[in-house]
Amino acid sequence: MRILVALLTILIAAPAAALDYADPLGVQGALGLTPSTTISTPVAAAPAVPPPAVMPPPSGYASNTNSDVFGAQLFTGSFAQYGATQFNPDYLIAAGDKIQVRLWGGFNFDSVLTVDPQGNLFLPQVGPVQVMGVRNAELQRAVELAASKVFRSNVNSYANLAAAQPVRVFVGGNVRRPGLYNGTSMDSVLHYLDQAGGIDLERGSFLDIQVKRGEQTRGTLNLYDFLLAGRIPLLQLSDGDVIFVTQRRNTVRVSGQAENAKLFEFKASALALKELMGLAKPLAQTTHVRIVRNSGTTRNVEYYPLEKAGDVYVSNGDEAEFTSDKKTGTITVRVEGEHKSPQEYVLPYGARLGELMKRIQLTEQSDESSIQLLRVSVRDRQSSLLETSLRSLESTVLTARSGTSDEARLRKDEADMILQWIDRAKKIVPSGQVQIAQAENRDTLLLENGDIIKIPVKDGLVLVSGEVLFPNAIAFDSELDLDDYVERAGGYTQNADNSRIILAHRDGSFQQDSGTVRAGDDILVLPKVDVKSRQIWKDMTQIIYQIAISAKVVFGL
Repeated sequence: MRILVALLTILIAAPAAALDYADPLGVQGALGLTPSTTISTPVAAAPAVPPPAVMPPPSGYASNTNSDVFGAQLFTGSFAQYGATQFNPDYLIAAGDKIQVRLWGGFNFDSVLTVDPQGNLFLPQVGPVQVMGVRNAELQRAVELAASKVFRSNVNSYANLAAAQPVRVFVGGNVRRPGLYNGTSMDSVLHYLDQAGGIDLERGSFLDIQVKRGEQTRGTLNLYDFLLAGRIPLLQLSDGDVIFVTQRRNTVRVSGQAENAKLFEFKASALALKELMGLAKPLAQTTHVRIVRNSGTTRNVEYYPLEKAGDVYVSNGDEAEFTSDKKTGTITVRVEGEHKSPQEYVLPYGARLGELMKRIQLTEQSDESSIQLLRVSVRDRQSSLLETSLRSLESTVLTARSGTSDEARLRKDEADMILQWIDRAKKIVPSGQVQIAQAENRDTLLLENGDIIKIPVKDGLVLVSGEVLFPNAIAFDSELDLDDYVERAGGYTQNADNSRIILAHRDGSFQQDSGTVRAGDDILVLPKVDVKSRQIWKDMTQIIYQIAISAKVVFGL
């Protein structure tokens, strides 16, 4: 009796997973239990399967990111950083894979089992279950059938692939870092190529990547299929497999009006222009293609309309530039401000401002003498000039020399402050205003697509902003001069440069430090620049002035 109690205590305390299905001690027989009998034992906690470590992407991918080779941006560390998803229905179970198995009901079992070298899972009470080569989608059914042969009823089963077999795969050929790389049998070829730094952009092929096992080539990949159509074969890798990137074939460089203005690879000796267009994807407005033939020192240029693309072929080393060889049929101009006419006008290409002004009906409150023209191309040029000035200032700040360590520390603090100011200044967008109100040939000015005509209202206000105590709009008074308006805005601040005041008229003209104030004007009081270097002071003063006249914004340090 004492022995029987001890055996019962062992059975209750021991996890079910510890019971060998062969029952070598004869415990079950001694207790009169059968495999279908319910054993009330605590469920063993499944060993925790740690998630794959998320490693930071390796360095050295900058050349891939900045390259114009089509497909180079695939390899920037993303595939190397993250492994495969945990469920691929077509994955074939292999030795070394870890399977989560649960049995419950009349018999309880919960654990992660490893597929042994013979391809078996060893289930308590059931025995070895052959799972090697079974599709992942059919794993549950295979375990369920094996368990049902022993447990006729009252036992349910569940099986799931917890972790694929760890493998080491060789990556060779024309890659950046050939070598032996770790992963799992479920990881894609892209995962291992990314670990190797990606394909060598000078020599490697994106069209012919081979997966080898011994002397046998198990499959080939064309990465253009993945890039353009999202298709990639899922090849299951094993320990010692080789991913080999072959030599690059022929190439053609695409530029101009195309979504993919890149360097493309092709296998045949010649590529039809129609096929190249399928890769490059010309923009909707593209009408022609210019082909520069690779003919040694002699430059041969050919020019074709896209309608003839089916009859044109490119060869290795050629260059193709997609262009638009037609003028815009119509343009759109918007009219804003004080008027009673439509706000949007569709005009023929080559229309002039005088033609549009005849169609605009002004009101009594329209300030016809200060009509404004805002143009996108002018705004872009103003932005470009401002960016050039800011780059020059940035270079001057970063290359300024110091005579002593104390001076170096002061210059560093000053440089940090100026660089922050430069970053903020880069975000300012000029207005793109063109002075047209007083121009003699205003009516003959050609309009451009996207132009905006602004007709100001006679509101009788003068705006005072910048380095004054109370920036405000003040009612126009012909008796007041520039200083009077500044005084009515509270006077100058301590940071004001009294000698640098800009009087901006509505028509786009400017005066500095003096001038007759008119209704609708902006008075901009610029700030002082207090830096140690005279050159930096000069550059910043010029940029502040440039921002004031192009964007009507006072931008202080």
